[in-house]
Amino acid sequence: MTQKALPYEYEIEGSKVGMTCLGGLPTYLDLAASVGLLSSIDKHLKIRTGDQGWTDRQIILSLMLLNLVGGDCVDDMDKLEADEGFCRILRKVEAHGLTRKERRVLKKRWRKGRSRTLPSASAIFRYLSEFHDEEQEELREKGKAFIPAANEHLRALGLINGDMMGFEPVKEGEETATLDMDATLSATLKRSALFSYKGQQAYQPINTYWYERGLILHTEFRDGNVPAGYEQLRVLKEAIGYLPAEVKKVRIRSDTAGYQHDFMRYCDLEDNKRFGRIEFAIGCDVTPEFRKAVAEVAEGEWRPLYREVNGKLQETERHWAEVCFVPNKIGHSKKGSEYRYLATREELKQAELPGIEKGDNEYLFPVMRMKDQRYKVFGIVTNMEWAGEVLIPWLYQRCGKSEEAHAVMKNDFAGGRFPSEDFGENAAWWWIMILAYNLNVLMKRLVLGESWVEKRMKAIRFSLINIAARVIERSRRIWVRISGSHPSSALLIDMRRKIWQLAASG
Repeated sequence: MTQKALPYEYEIEGSKVGMTCLGGLPTYLDLAASVGLLSSIDKHLKIRTGDQGWTDRQIILSLMLLNLVGGDCVDDMDKLEADEGFCRILRKVEAHGLTRKERRVLKKRWRKGRSRTLPSASAIFRYLSEFHDEEQEELREKGKAFIPAANEHLRALGLINGDMMGFEPVKEGEETATLDMDATLSATLKRSALFSYKGQQAYQPINTYWYERGLILHTEFRDGNVPAGYEQLRVLKEAIGYLPAEVKKVRIRSDTAGYQHDFMRYCDLEDNKRFGRIEFAIGCDVTPEFRKAVAEVAEGEWRPLYREVNGKLQETERHWAEVCFVPNKIGHSKKGSEYRYLATREELKQAELPGIEKGDNEYLFPVMRMKDQRYKVFGIVTNMEWAGEVLIPWLYQRCGKSEEAHAVMKNDFAGGRFPSEDFGENAAWWWIMILAYNLNVLMKRLVLGESWVEKRMKAIRFSLINIAARVIERSRRIWVRISGSHPSSALLIDMRRKIWQLAASG
């Protein structure tokens, strides 16, 4: 059939010419090897212990690459497999550093010969099934929150992620780690998924975000009906165990899900032997008792909050004040800790339309009346001595970065779509997405530089990953040839130099 609409025609190339549309993706293979990710997979994951078929490293790395190129389902692996040029590179990388005997052993893993560079969908599904524990599923009780215990393979993914945390050295003056703990809803149509508080089927992982590094320190995959603050203290203990040894101090930020007295007591009473007293700032429930304490604050005690605009401080419409408030649970305990309570308020200026007036309890946020004015009111509890005009903006930084990370996981990576009805398989899928997310963060921080740190995956793929190139093999060597006129041609060479320096520095 002729192609007549415009003066060009498509022609199918019959021979394998080594073309790839992923000319920048091999740099991530470089980085994965340099940060010790590949050796960490070999060390911790022991699913494929036999001498036949795909290895743990091959499957985990394949799924991470799928996340980086924008695939969001197992079947998308076939599209990556169809990139003949990149597959040439990947096979060459797999054999790099192996002795002749080891290369022969790798080749013999496929009795009938290896027909694919990347695992098929069926092989991936069989692999992911190893992360699911049917015995845990039998412990579920209808109507109750339940978190299946992670099996050894899921725990291994956490150890691999922990090894990545320790690659970048902690410099002098950076020994304090600010951790943002927050859960996120990932909607799904899986029949086995449970309904969340928003009335939709979803999963609700809780993530611990390392603010200074932009990395996900820890994650726990959960059903949608599990409250965000459920067993948050246990999650905190697991998360801080992955911090590098050079980290000396920890600060915690959380929304109201973290407003739990055992959680705050653990932080404040230095129950953690490694870090001692953990400073925190947490959203406080605006209970009737708290409202009463806020109402008793004198008008003159409300002070404005400021934000920085073009290097200058600009007064906002929000005000803050110290609140004299002692919860009943603390007041009735002789060993109860005393914390600072702060409140913020912002006047509601939008007039209500006639006929649809709302009461103070009908808004999606707490509303109080003070001297015939209505205000949005939020509470904060902390064991820190910082002034309110410093502490409150610092706490609000949590909303910017950690919640943006959630959007990246679900929209830019494959965290918004799940492969299975089984909980364990989806938990592994989520963990592998986290590994890909963190590898990309390390690429931006350590290799690409400060100007790339804020870029989303859309820009990374357009400028760096999706580059047309020709892969040429000659004399047992391989070249990736890209156009010299491409804006990123010099960048790719510079990236490889930096990655080599990272590997050489250990």
